[in-house]
Amino acid sequence: MLQVLWRLTRGYRFNPWRSPYLRWRMETYWGLHAEQIGFTDFWRFAWQRRTDLWRYLRWARRMTAKARPR
Repeated sequence: MLQVLWRLTRGYRFNPWRSPYLRWRMETYWGLHAEQIGFTDFWRFAWQRRTDLWRYLRWARRMTAKARPR
């Protein structure tokens, strides 16, 4: 799962709250406005939705594994 997280935060690893992709995901699935998400909002959201986020990371890992032929 860390590989998926590493890939999703590319370019924003030390400040993931600025990642356009992560902000878009938060806006799309939870209704937060992307332009209003800051440091505090991001970490509050990540803590409150940690179960959903882990479930998403597990799903993304499975999809990545299926996409790569062995």
